[in-house]
Amino acid sequence: MFDILAEITGKIHVAAAAIAVPLAIGLIGLKACESVGRNPEAATKVLVQSIIAMAFAEAIVFFAIFLG
Repeated sequence: MFDILAEITGKIHVAAAAIAVPLAIGLIGLKACESVGRNPEAATKVLVQSIIAMAFAEAIVFFAIFLG
């Protein structure tokens, strides 16, 4: 009984990370588009920072898989 419960709870953090990361990447892209719409001259700086932020957000899944 406890073995099954431990195995189920061991996978919940991976599922939560797999659900949350695409939402986070979508929000990063949304805010990047909004900021470029407000200030088109800063498009290059915003693009670089948003790509770095998306990479960090994507790394959360790998941390959840390999460290969990």
